[in-house]
Amino acid sequence: MKEIKKEERNETLIKSLLNVWESSVRATHLFLSNEEIEKIKQYVPQALSNISNLIIDTDENENPIAFMGIENQKLEMLFITSEYRGKGIGKKMLLYGIEKYKVNDLAVNEDNPQAKGFYEHMGFKVYQRNELDDQGNPYPILYMRLEK
Repeated sequence: MKEIKKEERNETLIKSLLNVWESSVRATHLFLSNEEIEKIKQYVPQALSNISNLIIDTDENENPIAFMGIENQKLEMLFITSEYRGKGIGKKMLLYGIEKYKVNDLAVNEDNPQAKGFYEHMGFKVYQRNELDDQGNPYPILYMRLEK
């Protein structure tokens, strides 16, 4: 895993991470239409550029296969390219975030049961539910906190 400082986040890296994001979203966010994915995709580069702590994982050729973003002990994003899902990368990354950045809070789409189950398995519990996502769309969000 590598931590990427803001000044190191160049256009090539952002494009690679955008591909990871899209692969992950298309495999897990089955409730989103193609149009919705394309609309959200426009905002991802800015989020990747601005997040305080960006951590990536790469394959043997140094190509990004996963990334997470952390802000103030909150996991803001965790995406793993579809072909690397189920291989322990998410667990490894989340444990790193918990240990190094004291991650104890996150939000997940209710309509993404695999992610919810993963976070529950990792010790997170739902403490709040919103009917709408942050953009006001009808996709319920579950807020989860690490229980120790």
